Amino acid sequence: MPNKQVAELERLTTEAFTMSSVEHLHRYAIAADICRGKDALDIASGEGYGSNLLAKAARSVVGVDISSEAIEHANAKYARANLAFRQGAADAIPLDDSSIDVVVSFETLEHHDKHEDMLAEIKRILRPNGHLIISTPDRLFYSDLTGYSNVYHVKELYLDEFRALIQRFFANYRLLFQGMSYGTFVVSERDWGPFSYYRGDYHSCELVPYLPKHDYNIAIASDGDLPEIGVSFFDGNQALRDYKRQMEDTLEWESIPNLQNRLRAQEEVIHDLEQSISYRLGRLLTWPFRQWPHR
Repeated sequence: MPNKQVAELERLTTEAFTMSSVEHLHRYAIAADICRGKDALDIASGEGYGSNLLAKAARSVVGVDISSEAIEHANAKYARANLAFRQGAADAIPLDDSSIDVVVSFETLEHHDKHEDMLAEIKRILRPNGHLIISTPDRLFYSDLTGYSNVYHVKELYLDEFRALIQRFFANYRLLFQGMSYGTFVVSERDWGPFSYYRGDYHSCELVPYLPKHDYNIAIASDGDLPEIGVSFFDGNQALRDYKRQMEDTLEWESIPNLQNRLRAQEEVIHDLEQSISYRLGRLLTWPFRQWPHR
């Protein structure tokens, strides 16, 4: 059974809003769209905010967590007719066979080593052709390349191991990569194509059909055919680091308050990015920029 104390120590709560919060909210926003009008399970539901977000779209949601204290807190804080919280483990889910349309599991696998048992339980409670939405850190980017060791993680998976686990239990799958970065979007005024933009907080998340804030307008014009321009993103992390290095090498830069303040602000951005789970994953936004074949 996943370790209860470990799960409680690394639990995300609504008392703080960090880069990790944005990562989780993005995942729940996507999951809510998939759960719309369906019966859903949020396994390792923790504080309960994610289950509550799902319940605003789903027909019903059950949040299951190993911690009795977390369940008690969630039941008191998030009271909805279509939302319930129950104590249980990822490898012993307290639900009937074929009772759920969608299972949501974010950042759970790495906290225990009973991955096969957990996936078997998920298959047991899923209805035929039901969906699993699951995330876990990539060991290569999260730990190996950074030298970072999370004491709360029991068994992290490499991408190939994660893929193999999903393949053993599901006929079809699609992998998505998520990462946080500092940069800019360029999007079409009308047609976003295969792209979704979400925004929100712990209380609500929404899908918006336009870029809610843009500082510049760009036009591509011709009397002939126009080129196809999809959604694009420019990663500004390298530019921030180069600017920092340049400022550090500039003589007497500390005597220029404006430059000093700008550098300090950018250092804070870089620090937040480097400390975030998503930066360690080293991927760009939750979206299948790399779509793997269904197998």
